[in-house]
Amino acid sequence: MTHAHYDDLETQTPQARHARLMAALPAMVAHAQSKAPAFADLLKGVDAGAVNSLAALAALPVTRKYELLARQQATRAQDVFGGFSTLAYGQHMPHVFASPGTIYEPEGTATDYWRTARAVYAAGFRPGDLIHNCFSYHFTPAGSMMDCAARAIGCTVFPGGIGQTEQQVAAMAELKPAGYIGTPSFLRIILEKAQDMGVALPSVTKALVSGEALPPSLRAWFKERGIEVLQCYATADVGLIAYETPALEGMVIDEGVIVEIVRPGTGDPVEPGEVGELVITTLNTAYPLIRFGTGDLSAVLPGQCPSGRTNTRIKGWMGRADQTTKVRGMFVHPGQVSEIMRKFPSLSGRARLVVTGEMANDHLTLHVEADTLDDHTLNALGAAVRDVTKLRADIQVVKPTSLPNDGKVIEDARSYE
Repeated sequence: MTHAHYDDLETQTPQARHARLMAALPAMVAHAQSKAPAFADLLKGVDAGAVNSLAALAALPVTRKYELLARQQATRAQDVFGGFSTLAYGQHMPHVFASPGTIYEPEGTATDYWRTARAVYAAGFRPGDLIHNCFSYHFTPAGSMMDCAARAIGCTVFPGGIGQTEQQVAAMAELKPAGYIGTPSFLRIILEKAQDMGVALPSVTKALVSGEALPPSLRAWFKERGIEVLQCYATADVGLIAYETPALEGMVIDEGVIVEIVRPGTGDPVEPGEVGELVITTLNTAYPLIRFGTGDLSAVLPGQCPSGRTNTRIKGWMGRADQTTKVRGMFVHPGQVSEIMRKFPSLSGRARLVVTGEMANDHLTLHVEADTLDDHTLNALGAAVRDVTKLRADIQVVKPTSLPNDGKVIEDARSYE
C-alpha cells in the first residue's frame, strides 16, 4: 500500500486498466459458463474467447435483480443460489447472507472478498486503526463486507452492529476508535445521544458511510463536529462498485468490476455523461455475475479524480432504473419504450412516456426528440405504442436534447390527491 492509494491499480493508465480488464474478461465468461449453471443457460452458444471488448460484452444479455431472484426461487429446493454460485457449503463458503426478496448471497474465502478495502482506505483508515463498525452483521452482508475490508488493511474492528445506542456511545468513549463505518443516519443518532449523555467522542474523526443518501447538509453537520465523512456504493450481489475520495468529486469505480451504463429496460450503452442504469460485470470466480443490472441510475463524470486515481468516475446513486408503472390496469415498463423506439432507427434522440391525469383516468403521451415529424411517422409511432403496450398515447415532438438527462423513460406525473 502507498500512503495515498490502496495499491498501484488505482494509478494505472486508463489504457493499461482497460487492457487488464479485457484480458480477464474471456476467462471470466468461460468460468461462468462452465461453473455456474445459470450462466451456462444465459450465455449458451456464446464464444467466451470472443468476449474481449466492451462492444462484445454489450452484446450479451443483461441479468437484472428480479431475474436472479426468479431463478433462485425456481431452483430453491435444489440450489438456493439459482445456479449463480460456483461454491458449495463448507470451508470455501464461510457465510451465506440474505437480502430482501429473499435473495441469498454466498461469501467466499478470498481476502477482502467484497473488495471494500479500497473504499475504507480512501476514507482515511490505516493499519493499526480501530474501526467501530455499525453495519448489521445479521442477514445482510454489510457488516461482513466492512469487517473483511478492515482486516485486509490491518485494522481492528469493533462489531457494533445496529441499535443499543447508549452502549455504542460507551464503547466509543472507552475504546477510542479512529472512526465509524455504517449508515449516516445512525452515526448522527450516536452523536446526538453522546451529546445528551454529556460524553465526548474526540477520537472519531473519520467515517465511511453507505446504504443511505448523504445530503450535503448532513455531511456539513458531521464536519462541524470534526468528522470527515466519505461514501461508498456497494451491493450485496457484486460488492463494491464505486467510492468517494477526499476530493469529493464523484465516485471512483472499483478496480475489480467492469461498469456499463445502459438505457433503462435495455442492454444498450448510453453516450458518455448520459444517465442510465448501472450494469456490472464482476471478476469474482465464486459468484460470477456477467452484465448484472443493478436497477440503479448513474452517469459517468468526465476527467479524472484530483486524488490521482485514474479510473472512471460516476456521479453516484441517482435513483432507480425500474420505472415500471401501472396504466389503466396494464403494466408499462422501460423496455417497452425502447422496443417502440427501435422501430424508428432514424429517431436517435431521447424518448419519454409521460402518464398524466388522475388514477383511473390516465392519459399517455410519448415525447420524442426531433426537429419535426411528418404525419405518417406520427401515426406510425402511435400505432407502435398501441402494439407494444396495448394502450393509446398521444405523440408530442420536442426539440432535440430538450428532455432531461435523468435516465427516466417513463414519468408518472399523475395526481394522487
